[in-house]
Amino acid sequence: MIPPSCVGLAETCGPGGNESCCATAEAVSGGTFNRSNDSRYPATVSGFLLDRFQVTVGRFRKFVEAYPGSKPAAGAGAHPRIDGSGWDAAWDGNLPEDAAALKAAVKCDPTYTTWRDTDEGTEHLPFNCAGWYLAFAFCAWDEGRLATEAEWNYAAAGGDEQRTYPWSKPASSTTIDGTYAVYGCGWDGSCEFSDIQVVGSRSPAGDGRWGQADMAGNIWEWVLDWYADYPNECNNCSNMTTASKRAARGGSWGSGATYLLSYTRNSNVPSVRNYFIGARCARTL
Repeated sequence: MIPPSCVGLAETCGPGGNESCCATAEAVSGGTFNRSNDSRYPATVSGFLLDRFQVTVGRFRKFVEAYPGSKPAAGAGAHPRIDGSGWDAAWDGNLPEDAAALKAAVKCDPTYTTWRDTDEGTEHLPFNCAGWYLAFAFCAWDEGRLATEAEWNYAAAGGDEQRTYPWSKPASSTTIDGTYAVYGCGWDGSCEFSDIQVVGSRSPAGDGRWGQADMAGNIWEWVLDWYADYPNECNNCSNMTTASKRAARGGSWGSGATYLLSYTRNSNVPSVRNYFIGARCARTL
């Protein structure tokens, strides 16, 4: 079934610009691994689906066109194995009131915002300026959800292969350059909007074990968890205890190589819309 965000949407994603932006990657097979490649933090996750591509501007436009009808109902976007993980009605105030307010809210920077009110050629770029609440709302509307941090880490590490980078073969390889990921544009002071690339542009070289593109680089990705120490017990776990920030993973077009490691963690205030952060949706098998 085609997710709502890709109904009638042109196939413009991937290295050849001819894949559906809602392309389905191979199902992530469940298993046990060490979070952050650290044996002190074992975790087990059940099999799940994780979108091949990051959410694009074109896909987000469908959400805007349906807004405010696309706002999530209480309980939407829940992880089926984690109680209380769905949309909380108390979060409604963190979403813009109407479509006009939404369009204004996602223009978080005059230079690096990928959103345009009309199609100006950025439809296949990753959508940025997405606060956590908006990322959650989009994935819930798109018949998906945000991945837990354990699920995201599992996919990026290739599960029990414990990869250094999502593409690492052998798993311990530290090889990284511009053929694998979109990263590092800011370190010489010459960062430009054009450094943000079409989703999947480094595929297949940079793909993870199950075919996801850009698991490292291009745009950080929000995950479900609050950012705190890893939960000690982790069988389909998520950190649901309220903290000041939510977790994000993967690095971006402006990050150095160390931020692209499969085990690097980052966070931000969930209400903040940052041009380095976007989303990727997970789906339940």
